Amino acid sequence: MTGEKELMKELENLSSFDLGNAVGKGISFVQEAAKSLCPVNDGELRESIFTTFKGRRNEIEGICYTNKGHASPVEFGAGPKGQASHEGISPEVAVSYTQSPWWIHESQIDKATAEKYHFFAIETKQGIFYRSSGQAAQPFMYPALANNIDKVTKIVAGEARKDMK
Repeated sequence: MTGEKELMKELENLSSFDLGNAVGKGISFVQEAAKSLCPVNDGELRESIFTTFKGRRNEIEGICYTNKGHASPVEFGAGPKGQASHEGISPEVAVSYTQSPWWIHESQIDKATAEKYHFFAIETKQGIFYRSSGQAAQPFMYPALANNIDKVTKIVAGEARKDMK
């Protein structure tokens, strides 16, 4: 059999190949795309977009995430406004929108933000409350991957080829 040594060497290279670097570069690309698409008020949400890995050497999953509680209403929208305008969110996610407005206590939102969004305000003995009917979706996480899947695939494949040589 000719080429047996070369074949064995290639198989050995494949068995020792670590996907971590390739997946790391791919998920970092998604992270940067998510940060560029993220709506910015004070930058807190954008700066909370991180990456991590899950799995083992040849079975690695790259994860791009945020740990901020307000990320979901930004991504998917909220209330009647969110239901009316949620283009661009993942078709894999079933979102349920509340149809009733809700009240936000002044301890949960600053006055400038409430004025920026033109929230109706009432003063009570318990303080000022602002009325919200939600917000339109402003997807940033899902489009960061969905719109770049070909680029991410090329990055991972290119890094894998480099690492195998």
